[in-house]
Amino acid sequence: MANGPPRLRFAPSPTGPLHIGGLRTALYNFLFARQHKGTLVLRIEDTDQTRYVAGSEAYIQETLHWCGLLPDEGPMQGGAKGPYRQSERKALYEKHVQWLIAKGAAYYAFDTAEELTAMREALKASGDAQQHYNMHTRRRMCNSLTLSDKETKARIAAQEPYVVRLHVSDSTSIDVQDEIRGNIQVHPATLEDKVLLKADGMPTYHLANVVDDHTMDITHVIRGEEWLPSLAYHVLLYEAFGWKKPLFAHLPLILNPHTKGKLSKRNALKHGYPIFPIRWMEDTQSIDGFKERGFLAEAT
Repeated sequence: MANGPPRLRFAPSPTGPLHIGGLRTALYNFLFARQHKGTLVLRIEDTDQTRYVAGSEAYIQETLHWCGLLPDEGPMQGGAKGPYRQSERKALYEKHVQWLIAKGAAYYAFDTAEELTAMREALKASGDAQQHYNMHTRRRMCNSLTLSDKETKARIAAQEPYVVRLHVSDSTSIDVQDEIRGNIQVHPATLEDKVLLKADGMPTYHLANVVDDHTMDITHVIRGEEWLPSLAYHVLLYEAFGWKKPLFAHLPLILNPHTKGKLSKRNALKHGYPIFPIRWMEDTQSIDGFKERGFLAEAT
């Protein structure tokens, strides 16, 4: 590779068993890393603690081991770029959020749940299809763009709950090259001021993903196309930080053979074919995977 061996990552969330589509993503990253004598990183994206499912991380590790898709760095393997669980990297995200705020690329927002609901209901009643917290609505909300510096600091000192939002500027369209889709253009007027840091101090996917990919020296991001709507936000963050972007490749989804949309657990169970690589215990139900159906790991 032009800038040395590539570094790729497979970054699942421990919110349940690993879907066969997620395993396919791991396979693409593994093969690309091996073909170019690069490094594959396993990163556990566990910032959404409300959706955490006990046993999921162990299931991910066991699945990758059965399939022979062993990462070079990760929670079990270790490595120089760890820790490899996002829940253990909280201080890093806080540091980068403060940098964005100081630069004006992010801001504090103190809006209550009731105020946010009222904003969306008002937009809905006016016929606004988006109903977003964005460049058109933020000036009517309670945030550090509408409050004085003194009042903002006083609210923070009083430990008033807040989130930190991305400050999407009204600039020219965002252009990014995808290795599969080609050039993609997004106008900032269609974007939200996404939450970067939640009220519990944990980062959202957007912030953690970009900070981790940069600090872990990831050169190529291969992931499912369900993340395409997030791409513009990630590009804005890379530009705000002044960091070089990795190359992006968004894979087509594995679709339901009987209905529209992504292959779902419900349809897989209904029609009698596996959707998980290995057996998963859900409550008292045991769901067999490809392994238990007699498939070889090499065929999966």
